[in-house]
Amino acid sequence: MSRETLVRMARDVLSHGHAKTIAKADDFYKLPASVYFDKTRNQQEKDLIFKRLPIVLGPSAEIANAGDFKTMEIVGTPIILTRTADGSVKGHLNTCAHRGALISSEKSGNAKRFTCPYHGWTYSNEGKLIGVASSHDFGQIDKNCFNLISFPVYERAGVIWGILNPDSKIDFDVFISDYDKMIANFGFENWSLFAQRTISGPNWKAGYDGYLDIYHVPILHKNTFGPKVSNRPLYYSWGPHQRVCTVSLSKDKVRAVLGYMSDLVDKPEDDWDMQTLLYGVWTVFPHASIASFLGGDRDLEGSDEGVPGHRGVMLSVLYPGDDVNEHFTTQYYLMETPPTDPEGIANATAQFDLLEEIVGQEDYNMGRSQVKSLMGGGLKELTFGLNEKGNQNFYKWVDKVLEAKDDEELNAFFKSLGKEKGIPAENKKSAAA
Repeated sequence: MSRETLVRMARDVLSHGHAKTIAKADDFYKLPASVYFDKTRNQQEKDLIFKRLPIVLGPSAEIANAGDFKTMEIVGTPIILTRTADGSVKGHLNTCAHRGALISSEKSGNAKRFTCPYHGWTYSNEGKLIGVASSHDFGQIDKNCFNLISFPVYERAGVIWGILNPDSKIDFDVFISDYDKMIANFGFENWSLFAQRTISGPNWKAGYDGYLDIYHVPILHKNTFGPKVSNRPLYYSWGPHQRVCTVSLSKDKVRAVLGYMSDLVDKPEDDWDMQTLLYGVWTVFPHASIASFLGGDRDLEGSDEGVPGHRGVMLSVLYPGDDVNEHFTTQYYLMETPPTDPEGIANATAQFDLLEEIVGQEDYNMGRSQVKSLMGGGLKELTFGLNEKGNQNFYKWVDKVLEAKDDEELNAFFKSLGKEKGIPAENKKSAAA
């Protein structure tokens, strides 16, 4: 079924490409400028989005082996993510149940147990209290009442999500709306983590805008992607999650990341390969994206194009920072089979460095200056055009999440969005023609 959906979308992209059309929004969308810098709203977003919704915590490959763990702090909440002996992933607050100290300050590692550095209480990586230092002096306690606080974790399609609220009633399946089944076509469960880094950027929404916006690419990225690439997007939704493709029949070197389907022109559908069918940017609401790359080097294309070991994606995950105009993005470069030869390693490293330049220096520097300018108060609202449908959707959905009074209302909202998966109803007829 997922291949069938991918094929239908590819037909739709090619149909628009031949007709030189895009599926536009119904109207312009006005967004208050203060959305990017209002401190009260920013705190609401942390509390009602990042502490309430399922959020991406990283790829499975980051903690691939039993005992692997990593620690993070997300909107002020310290967590430990660990893979247990049975292969499942557990998420715990990185907070000792005795007096609240961090039980681990290591960024990552491999451990079956964690010992609090303050008073020596010890926990299994499943979160159970298994040892109390000087227990005869401390006094008798029921250890089951002092386990680490755990929160819901979901591992699907080689990606790990978590809900930081331990008492959450969010229905993950309604939220994800079968989008995980689409992502599963990449096969990330069998991929490896080649490299990762964390970079800083502007207000998290200003940062995230760039992953949804194709309109800016030939202008802002003229020196990296080139000035002649297409800026005409198509958006396909599963619940609040959106895939971004681009209307172009060009064989341009950026066709993978921008979602051109030009490699399928004049091929019978039975020969349409999965790699091309997955081209584009797969955004994961509210804060992550998966972008395909052909491999090669800083030219985004090389003689090794399509060769196993040089097929990769960049998973980008954004988290708000302490300041209203600050966020942090962790970039994970995942590869089907990482290269082991010096030339292959050098090429993959060069491409990953280029992606930092594109995002960190071009997108995020623009976002910082944009928010700083808006803070001056001259512009009261922003206008999103008919060709910026993906950004319009995102901001409408953010507002709906902030307005939802409880998890049940959120479940109902996400369920209503999930009625159309892939090609919108109005596009299906033309795509099948």
